[in-house]
Amino acid sequence: MLQLILATSFFLGFHFGVAGTSLRPSIIGKIGATAYHTVFGILSLAGLFWLFYAYRNSDYIETWGQLAGLKPVAALLMLIAFLFVVVGLMSRNAISVAGVEPALGIQRITRHPILCGGALWALTHLIVNGDVASLILFGSLLALIVFGGRSVNIKRRDKLGAVWPSYAACTSVIPFQAIWQGRNRLVWGEINPWSPVVAILLYVLVMHFHMQWFGVSPLM
Repeated sequence: MLQLILATSFFLGFHFGVAGTSLRPSIIGKIGATAYHTVFGILSLAGLFWLFYAYRNSDYIETWGQLAGLKPVAALLMLIAFLFVVVGLMSRNAISVAGVEPALGIQRITRHPILCGGALWALTHLIVNGDVASLILFGSLLALIVFGGRSVNIKRRDKLGAVWPSYAACTSVIPFQAIWQGRNRLVWGEINPWSPVVAILLYVLVMHFHMQWFGVSPLM
């Protein structure tokens, strides 16, 4: 458990201590944006590997216990999470379409599709697993995603400049909120038709090998 705590502290430390603070522009000013993003990406990947290695090797200490009856629901929520993440990754973001139209495709549904998918994944695993290690791992990742969304909003606002007010007015963090409130509309044709296919294929792959890779059956 100590290794998991150390891995979590490392991962959250350089995200909250660097990416979301004034250190970020200071470091970029000294080493350049390319070097910063390269180093940050390597550290993030290394931190994730350490996190999941430590989690896999942690002792099982039960909190509310594994909620096996909710696994079918969790499996459905994971499909939704995969769709948000993959469609988000395979879509142009708000920065790339600035000046063309304030919101396109998945951005009409939520301005943070990848973060929404990640949050849904973390929250579902935290609830269903019901142990201390899961509380530490998925709870810390959920906190990072939630608070990281604010940082992304600030960076996006700075980059979009004059486009930001119109973009913010017709989008929402909560999926479909802007559409429900009449501030936007759903246009399926703007979404890359291959992105849901890729998401479903990846989902099936992970579900099939979940027991082999993570030591836990996703359905039983």
